[in-house]
Amino acid sequence: MSKLRAIDSLSDLSGKTVLLRIDTDVDIENGRIIDDTRLSSAIPTIEFLLKKGADVNIVGHLGRPEPVLSSKYKVLSINNEFSLKSIAHWYAKKFDGKVEETKIGDFPGWKITDRINLIENVRFFKGEEKNPTTASGLAFARELALLGDIYVNDAFAVCHREHASIVGVTKFLSSYSGLHLAKEVSELSKILNNPLPGQRPSGPAARRPLAVLIGGAKIETKLPLVSKMHHVADYVLVGGEIAEQTRVLIKVQHEEIKGPKSAVLVADLREDGFDITPKSIENFKQILGLAATIVWNGPVGMINFSDKIDSEQGTRELAEFIVSTKAYKVVGGGDTLAYLRRINLLDNFDFVSTGGGAMLEFLSGHKLPGLTPLEK
Repeated sequence: MSKLRAIDSLSDLSGKTVLLRIDTDVDIENGRIIDDTRLSSAIPTIEFLLKKGADVNIVGHLGRPEPVLSSKYKVLSINNEFSLKSIAHWYAKKFDGKVEETKIGDFPGWKITDRINLIENVRFFKGEEKNPTTASGLAFARELALLGDIYVNDAFAVCHREHASIVGVTKFLSSYSGLHLAKEVSELSKILNNPLPGQRPSGPAARRPLAVLIGGAKIETKLPLVSKMHHVADYVLVGGEIAEQTRVLIKVQHEEIKGPKSAVLVADLREDGFDITPKSIENFKQILGLAATIVWNGPVGMINFSDKIDSEQGTRELAEFIVSTKAYKVVGGGDTLAYLRRINLLDNFDFVSTGGGAMLEFLSGHKLPGLTPLEK
């Protein structure tokens, strides 16, 4: 893809306000953030903008709430489960701030420091998920754009969404990529071009075999990507809840393991449906052992389900096996990152992507709507 306009090309932002889209979609239990990888990834960009003299209005989302705020952003009824208040407190600790409720333009949110504000969950607003080419989507994007002089996107994980805060605002403001988003694109591009850092490509063998492991439960987004990745990777391994749907879609059972060739391997599930079978675990290990590059998105069994049900064996065994290989290892997806951090294996991966579906879409060759407006 073309190079992105990155914020490090900006020399002085004194007196400017930056509308910064970041990824705040993290797991929260009882007000406690389970994994802060996505939040931490935005800190270098925020620090850069502050150093250049800018004030920062942050936009983010959490989960998939029903839009409940009117066009004038009067608070009607908010499900606190999806509020970004805990995110505001997290950033306040990082920037020595104090959280205060405020209005940013017409939007409810929080003052974190004198120069940093956080807008409430953008998916509470009815125009966010409207296509920005429609009148209502464009109108909401215009309202968002009033909150900044320039726009910076540092939310790679939602760049596959054609939403107002990702695509729409770029129609009204000069737009740039944040530092983390630029790094995501650079690192993931290496997988397609030369997945072994430091090596020069010397034909297909320099970057092959490429094995992609897809699990998780987001059937509507991941299932179409299985066939797309089949044309990119040497092996596509499918587990988790999407395994059975994948089997129906492509009508395959187990492929023979003979060496590098294009193949899809679909895991069998245990009778209780909570994990993949021991045989499938071993089959996956054989494939992963052949790979020079491994990309992983989504657990192959249920995680954090119940202390009484062993549903993590497949995910744990594959995680331990992957980090033991000499392959270039990339992982993405919120649930996967949180699990790997919990079992202290996340730091063993060569690159940690904040993207789940966006990462797979990018690697499948799909042009992400959120990246197009940022190209030079």
